[in-house]
Amino acid sequence: MRGNVNQKQGLLVAGRYRLADSIGSGGMGRVWRAHDEVLHRMVAVKELTAALYASDGDRAVLLARTRAEARAAARINHSAVVTVHDVLEHDGRPWIVMELVEGASLADVVKERGRVEPAEAAWIGLWVLRALRAAHAAGVLHRDVKPGNVLLGKDRRVLLTDFGIAQIEGDSTITRTGEVVGSVDYLAPERVRGHDPGPASDLWALGATLYTAVEGRSPFRRTSPLSTMQAIVEEDTDAPRHAGPLAPVIAALLCKDPAGRPGVEEAERMLAEAAEGRTPGTARDPRGFPQARGAGGHIPGTADPGHGTLPGGGSAGGGLPGGPAGATGAVTGPTAVAPVPSGPAGIPAPAPSPVRARPRRRLRTLALVVALAAVLGAGAAVAVQKWSAGTRDGGGPNGGPATPSASASGSATPGTDGTIPASWRRYDDEWGFGLYLPEGWSRRVVGVPGDLRQVDYTPDGGEHFVRIAIDTSPDFKDAYSHQLDLDGQLSRRLADYQRVRLEKNVYRDLGGSVWEYTWTALAKDSAFPGPRRAAEETYIARDGTEYVIYISSPAADWGRTSKQFKAVLQGWQEPR
Repeated sequence: MRGNVNQKQGLLVAGRYRLADSIGSGGMGRVWRAHDEVLHRMVAVKELTAALYASDGDRAVLLARTRAEARAAARINHSAVVTVHDVLEHDGRPWIVMELVEGASLADVVKERGRVEPAEAAWIGLWVLRALRAAHAAGVLHRDVKPGNVLLGKDRRVLLTDFGIAQIEGDSTITRTGEVVGSVDYLAPERVRGHDPGPASDLWALGATLYTAVEGRSPFRRTSPLSTMQAIVEEDTDAPRHAGPLAPVIAALLCKDPAGRPGVEEAERMLAEAAEGRTPGTARDPRGFPQARGAGGHIPGTADPGHGTLPGGGSAGGGLPGGPAGATGAVTGPTAVAPVPSGPAGIPAPAPSPVRARPRRRLRTLALVVALAAVLGAGAAVAVQKWSAGTRDGGGPNGGPATPSASASGSATPGTDGTIPASWRRYDDEWGFGLYLPEGWSRRVVGVPGDLRQVDYTPDGGEHFVRIAIDTSPDFKDAYSHQLDLDGQLSRRLADYQRVRLEKNVYRDLGGSVWEYTWTALAKDSAFPGPRRAAEETYIARDGTEYVIYISSPAADWGRTSKQFKAVLQGWQEPR
């Protein structure tokens, strides 16, 4: 095998990526440091060696599924996730081109040091947890969280890699005889029992990873894979001797019942306390390890999780995907962050959300006009036109026809969980953001009044539409306050206005707010009169920019529109 590796050094893959040296390998593949001959940058290229042991038919399935999973991984827009650049076929096998992270894996660090100090492990765990939050919100399960997939970069970043690839584990035909895709040591009990995994399965694997980090050994490893899996299902692990304040977090994550594990917000709070050297107050149990948990996984005698205040005024409620409008769980954060304060041993602390208090540069009546334009559809574009004279791009309601999309087709209905349908396409807007929508939607610039820019995407001239508003100088310090102000104004201006909900949430690891309401559009104000409904997610990014993701349709179509809203929120990518 070593000779085969040496023979591949210098190989040009797909006429573009020249392999330099092997930097890692596992049961599914080998990772190479490679040079991108087109962009002249170093990348990581993963060769899926499992295809060498598959039949021609299974190899085609492997390639198709690898592409699908890589597309899912590419939707995860977070600084703690290794970026997937490309998926290609070479020599009859799939290869995955990824961001190159110069550094070592957590497994390498544990092997070199023997174990990691609890505070450092907790900081690492925080970043891994945030990566998982982003993935779960995008509908992607990792299924192979382990120390070898946690990368500690020389630039002090913590990244989680190998997203999606382990999701092919259901096909035994594409693995070598006797191999299991996904490390046995870190499989959750429900996976060992053959049940479908969920987000809680990844949290179990995180707990096992943290145990390995502080103890230097995996918690359930036995003499064989079979005995290891039996121990995972039937035995309690030994109490960690070196975990310190991290012990209660590990205990909670290694609960056998997935429903008994903490939610993401609770786990994040506990990890943050442990990283500061404090024993998490919500997880103390004098009866020892592992901790007893009450009904629903709540630890007896603790505060109710999910109601802490986050930077920017958002609440920590919501948990994993499935909350209101699909936005109550953390979705994805920026792909790059500015220099951040470091935690123990130089590991970067999770960046807060700096919301800058800005002077009001516009009268608040302007915000009302913006809101009215949003809820009245294409017919109200004239209300915005006076702000943006001279800024028209020839499209949309500011003058001239809307810019058409590449092609037109039927609009697939998203699933109830808000996952993005395979038939949807990604729209890379010229303003820098990206979003997923059905084929055939047209772009309409609604207004570009300096600090505030708005653009619509619509399939039918504005009866149904998604609006993106970008405000680089927001008048309010948090999204909830802004929406509450607009809610009060619209309640006096719109016919039959009814608030459905207006509540703080967490979006993109930031404090956000979701607002939903109904009203009756009048013929004098709108080209599409009648009962309507709308929802919007507003949040303020780390650079202080306020983003609004808004959707509106006739009230009769809301069952379908609300599902589309969830999918739009999952696929949204703010400008890089």
